[in-house]
Amino acid sequence: MKIKTMTRSYDEVMTLPRPKHKKPRKPTLLFRTIMRLAAAPDLWATKFSYTRDKKSEPKGPCLILMNHSSFVDLKMAVGILYPKPFGIVCTTDAMVGKGLLMKLLGCIPTQKFVTDLNLIRDMKYMLHEKKTSVLLYPEAGYSFDGRATAMAPVTGGLIKMLNVPVLMITTHNAFARDPLYNGLQNRKVKVTADVTTLVTAEEVRTKTVEELEAMVQKAFAFDNLAEQYERGVKITETFRADGLHRILYKCPACMAEGDMEGKGTHLTCRACGKSWFLNEDSRLEAVEGVTEFPHIPDWYDWERQEVKKEIDRGEYRLDTPVQIALMVDYKGLYMVGDGWLTHNKDGFRLTGCKGKLNYEQKPLVSHTLNADFYWYCIGDVIGIGNRDCLYYCFPTAPDGKIPPVAKARLATEELYKVAMAQRRRPGRADKAE
Repeated sequence: MKIKTMTRSYDEVMTLPRPKHKKPRKPTLLFRTIMRLAAAPDLWATKFSYTRDKKSEPKGPCLILMNHSSFVDLKMAVGILYPKPFGIVCTTDAMVGKGLLMKLLGCIPTQKFVTDLNLIRDMKYMLHEKKTSVLLYPEAGYSFDGRATAMAPVTGGLIKMLNVPVLMITTHNAFARDPLYNGLQNRKVKVTADVTTLVTAEEVRTKTVEELEAMVQKAFAFDNLAEQYERGVKITETFRADGLHRILYKCPACMAEGDMEGKGTHLTCRACGKSWFLNEDSRLEAVEGVTEFPHIPDWYDWERQEVKKEIDRGEYRLDTPVQIALMVDYKGLYMVGDGWLTHNKDGFRLTGCKGKLNYEQKPLVSHTLNADFYWYCIGDVIGIGNRDCLYYCFPTAPDGKIPPVAKARLATEELYKVAMAQRRRPGRADKAE
């Protein structure tokens, strides 16, 4: 999938009018059918099936939560819910070049990891005035390692505000079908889903926000790769390790960072030469010597702890040249030239465009980071910004050793925790923001 891009000057882009907010549309049966037909090839290819107890489901409009594992997620939702109308909370980049079509399909655009009060109003409008259910991916971003992307503890409060029951769609093997790191290469695997009522109308009324949040967090306590191993699902494709270095970027043998390479069925450290075989169960086995982390999420957790140590020692820093793209409307992604991105305990700072761009983002702005791999076939990306403008930064390097965006996401999450702890500390000397 690609996105419409245009080369413009920074000054020209910043003077462009921002799109006016418009209420979402309830999709007609025609457009719901178009979506169902578009989803059919992938649903057929994955032999998709699901379990569901319609008798226990809410009869009226509801909030539909779904885990976000791969590009097949929405197609599964369409296969399950059709012909029932529903709105879809989506990121603004999905609207670029096709804003009207996406609106007709029921999309409700919002900026990823940016506070958006209009989103709550739009969801209420769809649920209570248009009598239409709303599909939401509370993780907001695709899973990196087969587990839930870090979520801010706000979904319980959202459920209380919306005052509707909640349906949950939990997918199985969707991550195995197309993990984000694998470069858009589909694997041949059967995909299934379970549809359950997560919160009844009575529970919305009687439970506290904290209790509702606990129910959501429990529903998203999954591990796709552990489930694959336990169920004996085999990934036989010989490209299954392609891009694995995007999440496993640090070598536990020699501690080199950014020298890993996932290719074919092996993950190899170019610095020390150690190699791991990724078997058909998605477990890692060292070709020689000890296997430090057979389970991919355990390796990723170790990298998080390594980042946390850097932060605690005051050593963490991302400092990289970047290609900069701006998003201010739905007409295109505006390529505005080169710049420099830094990230440390004070947050992000992006400079460029001949000194005209100087954007800073503090750690408390977001609990996680909009980081993606091979984003719209352009490259690995770090996305920051606010309601006025989104900045998409594509790290570059003269020697080809591009900084891992997964590390930036881990650091963002850990720096947010530090900033929150400082904010809550009694008698702190200064404000965290």
